[in-house]
Amino acid sequence: MQVLLHRTASDEGELLPLPVVAHPGDAGLDVRAAGAHEVGPGARVTVSTGIAIALPHGFAAYVLPRSGLAARHGITVLNAPGTIDAGYRGEIRVTLLNTDRSETFRVRPGDRIAQLVVHPVQPVAFTEVQQLPGSARGDRGHGSTGGFGPGPASDETKD
Repeated sequence: MQVLLHRTASDEGELLPLPVVAHPGDAGLDVRAAGAHEVGPGARVTVSTGIAIALPHGFAAYVLPRSGLAARHGITVLNAPGTIDAGYRGEIRVTLLNTDRSETFRVRPGDRIAQLVVHPVQPVAFTEVQQLPGSARGDRGHGSTGGFGPGPASDETKD
């Protein structure tokens, strides 16, 4: 699939490489920082990427964290997934959050800071009803399948 992309110069005056996948078959295209930033412990910084895209109608792009930054440095994307709609034409910016409690994270121009995943989206039209049809799960959510607590909720707490 072809996506139109416009690059602007980084803070150092260079054009950054186009977003690419690291390995054949990967879903996420690496997005790079256009400028230098320091992200203190517990702080957040919005980082320019130097790119804007024009997605075809019926597609959206999602900005996601890079697993290596999260595992090694505690860096994540604050509003992940950040949604880029097909009609948006502005620069893609990424809000990074440093979850580390003691170390400042330094971003240099050209650093890979996030991943961009392009995905088809279907138009949605809601139909209001008085009651939804039943399902095996019902209305149980937020931890209802267990795994971290004493076990599944008892019959007394299920409604």
